[in-house]
Amino acid sequence: MNAHRQKLAILLWSTTPERPELCATPFVHAAAAAAFDCEVEIHFAGPAVRLLVSGVADALRPWPGVDTSIHQMMRQAANLDVSFRACAMAMGALVDKDEALIPEYSGTVAASAFVARTLDPEWATLVF
Repeated sequence: MNAHRQKLAILLWSTTPERPELCATPFVHAAAAAAFDCEVEIHFAGPAVRLLVSGVADALRPWPGVDTSIHQMMRQAANLDVSFRACAMAMGALVDKDEALIPEYSGTVAASAFVARTLDPEWATLVF
């Protein structure tokens, strides 16, 4: 690993509840990076914010026959100090105020937060 890049920001935009087969990989990569002592943030954008609603990711499995839910994969990453940040605009548009959020949720940020990570040489970025 490049000694100058010890931080990783991951953007989720195509990983949505409607496409659970796309949801496992970013959380596995986030957990792997965190296991290498990287600081890791996952930024949820667009419909991906629905994964932060309590019960949504619990009901999802990445593939038929897999017992591990997407939420369990999310929890594994969060247990390694991966933070979950959501686009404020997407949260306002796609999550009702009365919907409970998962405990791993770290708060909302502006879209510019991920853009800032892409411009910062200390941060590597991935987009799923």
